[in-house]
Amino acid sequence: LYWLGLWFWWENIWMPVNVTWAHFVDRDGLVFPKPHQLYATIPYAFVLLIIRFCSERYVAIPLAKALGIKNVRRVKPQPNPVLESYFRECSKHPSQSEIQGLAKKCNCTAHLVEKWFRRRRNLEIPTVLRKFQETTYCCSADRSLNHLSSQKPWFYDIWQTWVGYPFQTLLPSQYWYYMAEISFYWSLLFTLGIDNKRKDFLAHVVHHLAAIGLMSGSWCGNYVRLGTLVMFVHDTADFWLEAAKMFNYAHWEKTCNTLFIIFSIAFFITRIILFPFWILRATLYQPTYYSTTPVIAYFLFNGQLLILQGLHLYWGYLIFKILRRFIFLKVSNFASAERCETQVVLLKNGISFEDQDAKT
Repeated sequence: LYWLGLWFWWENIWMPVNVTWAHFVDRDGLVFPKPHQLYATIPYAFVLLIIRFCSERYVAIPLAKALGIKNVRRVKPQPNPVLESYFRECSKHPSQSEIQGLAKKCNCTAHLVEKWFRRRRNLEIPTVLRKFQETTYCCSADRSLNHLSSQKPWFYDIWQTWVGYPFQTLLPSQYWYYMAEISFYWSLLFTLGIDNKRKDFLAHVVHHLAAIGLMSGSWCGNYVRLGTLVMFVHDTADFWLEAAKMFNYAHWEKTCNTLFIIFSIAFFITRIILFPFWILRATLYQPTYYSTTPVIAYFLFNGQLLILQGLHLYWGYLIFKILRRFIFLKVSNFASAERCETQVVLLKNGISFEDQDAKT
């Protein structure tokens, strides 16, 4: 562990030539990010969890009632150790022959066994209210984190991210933005076991760990200005998606569709246009103006950001497919509605569609 630590904190990995960790000591009004400050994100994550549980109970539930979302009580199956063991260890969807065998073991009818499995599977499906509670927390967190990004000169002039590097002072807003963002992902990791079980559970674990690693690495190397811009670009679109989910659970179709269109526009602007032509340009191209010998961290961080851009393109393709299906569905529904109206008019006049087609 000692030699691993020496290798990990080797100056050639993190900072330019002739710069050591000794230069990152607070002096002359300069305040630098320190790796040990990242330990604070763990207790901050537990504070966020307390806020989450309070908001889910005292904010999300009353809001869900106001939107017309009801808590559906599901009937629990009667306790049965044999069926429960089979459900957990073998299959949640037994075949007809397996149901017959389980019915003989439990000394009951096959209909009761099917009913037991159906109720037991329903318990595994999260209720709409539960989904709404989680979405409310993510939506409020995304919006709050987005407000922490200060409107500094490098927000408009990307070249300012490298002026004076690596001796750039850490601002209080940047500190709290990083602490809140990393703590938020820690809180999501801590609750993966009790949150709604998703099909892409493993992908969520990898994503959260990668996000924490990328933000922690940029903190240690004092790439804070660029780091805040990367986080801002990602937080901008996420809020609209979570808001669309909330209204989807409430069956507010028009509001949900409008918010999803806003999310799609924000996604394509921030992640398909701004991220590659603004952020990646600043991380790949601009450092060569300030240093002729790129450090190892240059390749590590840019490699991860390029992988992230690949994911953006993949997600953008999926969003485009949803939008295309949504637009064509609207057009087809409009055409069907027009055809129905025409049919009503023709029928009132005593003309069938076959007669009208013949005339045409």
